[in-house]
Amino acid sequence: MKTTTTVKQARLFKALMHPVRIQILDILREGEACVCHIEAVLGLRQAYVSQQLAVLRKAGLIRDRREGSNIYYRIGHRGVFTILDVARTLVGETELVTPTTVRCSCPRCTAPTA
Repeated sequence: MKTTTTVKQARLFKALMHPVRIQILDILREGEACVCHIEAVLGLRQAYVSQQLAVLRKAGLIRDRREGSNIYYRIGHRGVFTILDVARTLVGETELVTPTTVRCSCPRCTAPTA
């Protein structure tokens, strides 16, 4: 086996080695979300959430896009959910805990519904 492959795999698992990062990925299962939305769901400070998002982005697990002053995040590779689902099964959990639905101050959440 190539050493570079194993190093890349280790980096991937290292990025997944934090409960908040796993929670962020589970939030993004539902689709794209802004920082303030992730922050509101987790009940954590923006700086801390941004720090965890940076680790996930550097590992290639998420991507971002800017819309005005807001940054929206989405999954970079849906295969990460297979890894998380297998891990959930290995620890004896069968159900995915769905993140709480919240509304934040971003334009998407404050836009009037049609």
